[in-house]
Amino acid sequence: MRIHFVRLCKKILRVLLLLLTGAALAFFLTAVSPIDPLQANLGQAALGSLSPEQVRQLEAYWGVDTPPVERFVSWLGGVLQGDLGLSLLYRQPVATVIWYKLSQSLPVLVLAWLFSGGIGFILGVAAGVRPGRFADRIIRGYALTMGATPSFWLALLLLMVFGVWLGWFPIALAVPMGMEADAVAWGDRLLHGVLPALTLAMVGTPGILLHTRDKTIQVMGSDPVRYALARGESGWGLVRRHVLRQTLLPALSLQGASISEIIGGSILVEQVFSYPGLGQAAVTAALGADVPLLLGITLLTTGLVFLGNLGADLLYAWADPRTRRATRAHLKPSRKEADG
Repeated sequence: MRIHFVRLCKKILRVLLLLLTGAALAFFLTAVSPIDPLQANLGQAALGSLSPEQVRQLEAYWGVDTPPVERFVSWLGGVLQGDLGLSLLYRQPVATVIWYKLSQSLPVLVLAWLFSGGIGFILGVAAGVRPGRFADRIIRGYALTMGATPSFWLALLLLMVFGVWLGWFPIALAVPMGMEADAVAWGDRLLHGVLPALTLAMVGTPGILLHTRDKTIQVMGSDPVRYALARGESGWGLVRRHVLRQTLLPALSLQGASISEIIGGSILVEQVFSYPGLGQAAVTAALGADVPLLLGITLLTTGLVFLGNLGADLLYAWADPRTRRATRAHLKPSRKEADG
């Protein structure tokens, strides 16, 4: 029990250090940014018409007159007490703003993550089973093209084709214009999220696709598969019994780590579609020098990335019996440790 507790404490400490480092880095970049909060949010003309007393009050509100280290320590003290602070732009608690923005972005992020992993894995296996064939060249060309395509450019292309020319999907926002959020049906919300999710899924597919393809080619050239081919096995039965089992585990680990790419890509994609989600809130906070909101979003996204990696490790251990046995044997204390 003592060994388990020590390992758990190490993992928790590692996560806390990761969160603190991410928040400190975001705060440092904001502190050295040339953006003037007063000028960015009021404009030069409005700022010039204010009296010196009003300017001092605004500087106190935005924290311009407070040393950066003191501001960071004050914010960190509030976080340790469960308070993420007040958003300077939205004038609401940071936790409230993040929860609302996350509720808008989460369906899009989850759909994009699932589709990118599922489609990438299927296409990777299909290409790797028969390398060099026509299907393999088409799939590989698609992966290389998407891997070199910026997410914002693909978002603009999909917006132009499916939103403007064909009119199949809305061109912007998360709900229809002129309607209250409470009156919007789930179907309308889903329709507004199709193009952003499709964009993130397409740019997130190449990594797992190419990795799965290479792993499939390696498995197809192994001795067990050659022996199975000699016995007359072929088609889906061969792939199911020999290929999927050995290619699924690496794909799970890679897919868990791809959460950071999906979240990073959503920042630009939400800007293109004017989608009021977490990515757009991060851009607004950075350009408007809303440090409490930016740090809160940093903590959340860092935690999501860590949970994604942890989930991939757990799935890997669950899917591979050899990993489960090795983990149990490694975690099981010896007789001397148990007696002590």
